[in-house]
Amino acid sequence: MTIDEMAARAAAGAGEETGSVSEARIDEIRCEYETEALGIGVASPRLSWTIGTEDAGFEFDRYEIELARDDGSHESAIVESRDQVLVPWPFAPLRSRERVSVNVRVGRGDGWTAPSRTLVIEAGLLEPADWSADLVSPASLGDLDDGAPIVFRDVEVDERPVRARLYVTALGLYEFSINGQRVGEDILTPGWTAYQHRLRYQTYDVTELVTTGAVALRAVLGNGWYRGQLVWPGNRSSYGDRLALLAQLELTFADGTTTTIGTDADWHACRSGILRDDLYDGQSTDRRIRDDAACRRSEPVEVLPPYGGALVARTGPPVRITQTLPATRILTAPSGALIADFGQNLVGWVRLRVRNASPGERVTIRHAEVLEHGELGTRPLRSAKATNEYLLAGDAEETLQPTFTFSGFRYAEISGVPDLRAEDVDALVIGSDLERTGWFVSSDPDLNRLHENVVWSMRGNFLDLPTDCPQRDERLGWTGDIQVFAPTAAFLLDVSGFLAGWLRDLAAEQKPDGGVPYVIPDVLREPDPGAAGWSDAATLVPDALYRAYGDRALLSDQYSSMRAWVEKATRLAGDDHLWNTGFQFGDWLDPTAPPEDAGAAQADKYVVASAYYVRSLRAVRDAAGVLGIPDDAERYDALERLAVAAFNREYVSADGRIRSDCQTVYALALCWQLLDSERKRAGAADRLAELVVEADHRVSTGFVGTPLILDALTIAGRTDLAYAMLLQRECPSWLYAVAMGATTIWERWDSMLPDGAINPGSMTSFNHYAYGAVADWMHRALGGLSPAEPGYRRVTVRPMLSSAGVPVASAQVGHRSPYGDIECDWQIDGDVLRLAVTLPYGVTADVWLPGEVAPRIVGIGTHRFTTALAPTRGSRQSPISGDPRSRGRNGRTS
Repeated sequence: MTIDEMAARAAAGAGEETGSVSEARIDEIRCEYETEALGIGVASPRLSWTIGTEDAGFEFDRYEIELARDDGSHESAIVESRDQVLVPWPFAPLRSRERVSVNVRVGRGDGWTAPSRTLVIEAGLLEPADWSADLVSPASLGDLDDGAPIVFRDVEVDERPVRARLYVTALGLYEFSINGQRVGEDILTPGWTAYQHRLRYQTYDVTELVTTGAVALRAVLGNGWYRGQLVWPGNRSSYGDRLALLAQLELTFADGTTTTIGTDADWHACRSGILRDDLYDGQSTDRRIRDDAACRRSEPVEVLPPYGGALVARTGPPVRITQTLPATRILTAPSGALIADFGQNLVGWVRLRVRNASPGERVTIRHAEVLEHGELGTRPLRSAKATNEYLLAGDAEETLQPTFTFSGFRYAEISGVPDLRAEDVDALVIGSDLERTGWFVSSDPDLNRLHENVVWSMRGNFLDLPTDCPQRDERLGWTGDIQVFAPTAAFLLDVSGFLAGWLRDLAAEQKPDGGVPYVIPDVLREPDPGAAGWSDAATLVPDALYRAYGDRALLSDQYSSMRAWVEKATRLAGDDHLWNTGFQFGDWLDPTAPPEDAGAAQADKYVVASAYYVRSLRAVRDAAGVLGIPDDAERYDALERLAVAAFNREYVSADGRIRSDCQTVYALALCWQLLDSERKRAGAADRLAELVVEADHRVSTGFVGTPLILDALTIAGRTDLAYAMLLQRECPSWLYAVAMGATTIWERWDSMLPDGAINPGSMTSFNHYAYGAVADWMHRALGGLSPAEPGYRRVTVRPMLSSAGVPVASAQVGHRSPYGDIECDWQIDGDVLRLAVTLPYGVTADVWLPGEVAPRIVGIGTHRFTTALAPTRGSRQSPISGDPRSRGRNGRTS
């Protein structure tokens, strides 16, 4: 059966084969983390599918995967299993470039469903020997201050190919074109990896672009992360001082013959119209320089030594333009400058249309996230210029936008266009093209705005890797930020492949002794890194991803990295099992910290470190249990018991008082079950409540305490205080920023002061997702939906309603799990709670209703419940089920 025949069969529904199976259907089929699978980097890709059915009694007991190859051969595999997520590849491994088509159907008894849609899977270049092209670099052009060079070659093609594939990467950034047409929609390719270890390549189907006759191959090269500024002003060439292209165009003709055109000594280089490009400072472009004319004044390229690391296919989606926002208005600043306001803090660039300009006229666009006293607020950018300049060609109409830079901004000051109109200015939003998988809406519009601010901050900072901020001279993959945010991220967007790739860089950058750098990729290059909360990303990000997606292979791939970090932490803890030495970030950006000292905090940094040590021990212990490594599970369980005992002995009094007596230390102890007696737990809960009341329900936590504080109050039986803190509008609080007009999450609680002035501290970003980890509590506790088993195979539905009356009247939360869409919708009508739960096939829910001592267990379909509310003030509630932070020995994953 050919691929086309398989597609036709799927379209026809193959009804004669469905037998007695109900009207179940395969709604979606995926390969690894993708719905499209061109150039995948694994030879035996796993498959997943979702099942649609209205029959609550339906249950399949086997599945069949059919495979067709381009040569017309066909095979199938029937597997006796009820699995449907990341099932093993049942066929021989794919070869490099091999293209196959698969579909799946499920059955029971004598019946089968109709087959799924046909998914075409094509392997990339899986072996180093598949690459015949050379890395080529301009011989003299393309120095640091030379602008972006063009590397090019013109070839003759006698016959139009039936298939054409371009495999391409670069040292630096590239934009490739064939016959003047841009290849693909991806931008800022090949992205940022640990370049000395791993370089990502892209695969493109360019069959429609390759014609007979002359074919012009062009690639413009930019500095990007490879050779642009990183970390501090003037720090360039972090990885190398020469830009280079590696490209391989493979043509397949009707008779089966192939031709490969790769970069080699026959390619040439010339200047482009991009005079300057830098991710921090921006781009300067002379539009009078036409690329074709420039190519006529070229020089040969130089062939560089082969790349020494691994060439790898991407595991997550590419960076693309994901949205276009028109300017909402044009403002005139007190200085007279014209400023476009897009109404939303975003990451990307400005697209500007100008008309009837004279050749050589200059247009300048400067970016900032906020206005300060009516002018562009550029102080938080530190040294980053975030400025794009254009020398116009003088065409009747020109569209201006950059290629090799990006900015974080809501406002753009535009000079050189005196008749600036809002309809001529757009903001192009860029980021990794991640699928949205989580939603939240409530009766409180400020909470809804807060939640959308979290989403916008995540979108802006998940740009090829999880950065801390997108605007100033930093934009690094800080491990502490993603460690605290990973559960939220995995709910809101499909980050399975995105973070899997980042974790591979983390493992590659890990030190021989297990030390984990503070940023990944590691451009700080500290000789002996290891700090609680930051280095713990090695254990806690894989743990969060396993809980969200149920991917044992990811856990297996990262296990040696997880174990290596915990072994180093164990050495740091020493014989007394307390991590109380060395450098620590602690509870970074505690709201009491002065602007000039972001590390000053109320929480004792070694209490924080020792708590994280326990948390990572549990994560590795649990991973060992999942992976079937009993000796490790036993070892880390024993160490965890010793570390908990040491924590209590050193830091906790008999009545539950914890050293440094602040919100963060109690949040860590309660959420991570660090207290070894009921008296201590009750005392800690009461003291936390006292501190919150004393603070007038304001937040008093930094980076590590904030994701836990509302959970801790819920565990303490004071959901009323959790709601009061969430809904507080005075600084420091989440809704203070909303009240100040924020459209993203701020780095500091007071990044902008009440009088509209920008916080003078150097750590002042208006787009920093870490404090947005509160959305995780909003999903699980306020919304009431949390995973009870990895991958959402089983969920808990349990809205945590305040014992002092519910200040939120309704909430809806939805999540697109690996099994399909899960929804929880509740509203309070007088003294009655109305709850609706919708589940896809493959998911079971434990539904907890107020006042009931056991859950109601439901499966596929929509289930509605109505119950009277009889709140009891002050009663202690159990931890939120499914909370990835509240597990003790009885909460292991298995």
